[in-house]
Amino acid sequence: MGAKPRSLSGIKPTGTPHLGNYLGMIKPAIQLQKTHETFYFIADYHALTSTRDPEKLREYTNDLTAIFAALGMDFENHAFFRQSDIPEVTELTWILSCITSKGMMERAHAYKDAVSKEQDVSMGLFCYPVLMACDILIYDSNFVPVGQDQRQHLEITRDLAIRFNHLYGDALVVPEAIIADDVATIPGLDGRKMSKSYGNIIPLFASEKQFRKAIMKITTDSKSVDEAKDPEACSVFALFKCFADKADQEALAERYRAGDMGYGEAKQLCFEKLNAELHEPREIYQQIRNDQAKLDGILESGRDKARVIARQVTDRVRNKVGL
Repeated sequence: MGAKPRSLSGIKPTGTPHLGNYLGMIKPAIQLQKTHETFYFIADYHALTSTRDPEKLREYTNDLTAIFAALGMDFENHAFFRQSDIPEVTELTWILSCITSKGMMERAHAYKDAVSKEQDVSMGLFCYPVLMACDILIYDSNFVPVGQDQRQHLEITRDLAIRFNHLYGDALVVPEAIIADDVATIPGLDGRKMSKSYGNIIPLFASEKQFRKAIMKITTDSKSVDEAKDPEACSVFALFKCFADKADQEALAERYRAGDMGYGEAKQLCFEKLNAELHEPREIYQQIRNDQAKLDGILESGRDKARVIARQVTDRVRNKVGL
């Protein structure tokens, strides 16, 4: 490790991983291994702001580990680990909290959203951006893939790194964003963005029967088989596009516009296209998910890789501040 620029991403273990997670984060993360040294972590500390069930937290952590393994994560040359296995991250969080203004935290989108909805705000939620910044900074991350809705988190991270370096001298790498402007919104069963909070997800590695059943439930309009249909207004086609090449997209779009095809057939074609990509990883997942020793070994190996870097960064920071 080390010859390539380092990229870091985290994913919260707060529910059953679904197609939206796969297309939005997991698949791009796996592909990024070709060009970057990748550090991927399960953000279980972050999950504590909303999860109160310890058994579920452990279950979701194992689910994510097995999913990355099934999809081809190279654990030998990259790091995959549990956030809470790196104690240095909480130490760095305290140090950076001491140079973080209350006003900066009050401007954070998650805090403002919770306040606008009159939700209870814990200190964990309020200080969430500092921990998120330390997740990035403690591994000397050069790049962080972020969606448009996550740009503020990286901006806060950069601000804190620059402020620390200004106050104490250079110790932290200031990361850059990898922003994908063309990431499609993945539609859920009801046409809204696929989200656990909407209850409209298609589980990534449900059994083949359950997977097909979920796709057949996707909401469509009431046009008959004979009527022409608009592919760009159809959630089934939107999902199909995420897995199909250009030629297959154009062929199915033409069938939509020509009529003489019902939504049931479109859903079956969608299922077949998705299942072709996910069938083999699903089988691998089922095997690995029941092998607790293998899952533990993956996380322990990743922990050991990550702690080497985390310790180096923490030592630099401690020296700068006088600890």
